[in-house]
Amino acid sequence: MSTVVDDDLWSAIGDPIRRTMIDLLLAEGPGTATALSERLPVTRQAVSKHLAVLDRVGLVHATPAGRERHYHVDEAQLARAVAQLSAVGATWDARLRRIKRIAEAIERTRNNNQGE
Repeated sequence: MSTVVDDDLWSAIGDPIRRTMIDLLLAEGPGTATALSERLPVTRQAVSKHLAVLDRVGLVHATPAGRERHYHVDEAQLARAVAQLSAVGATWDARLRRIKRIAEAIERTRNNNQGE
């Protein structure tokens, strides 16, 4: 079972500030860098840099509105990230089940050898 993972996408999602930004945009709708910076423990400039990373991987898109840009989450790209995470989780679940079976077989062999 092979899962193709978009490392750039997961690198972007891996940052807690960016995850919080995505959560805020999902909960409250489109927002500006200024509005997001008021809700986060980072500067407006840092928010802009984080938004640029999210935009580069397609998780958010900006719509110009006068002097500002309103960012919104691309739900299709977010769904793609969720699908990747589910696939990776399923792969690791299978691996862990195999490890458990091997460990149980070793334990049975040990117990059988001790009984002799």
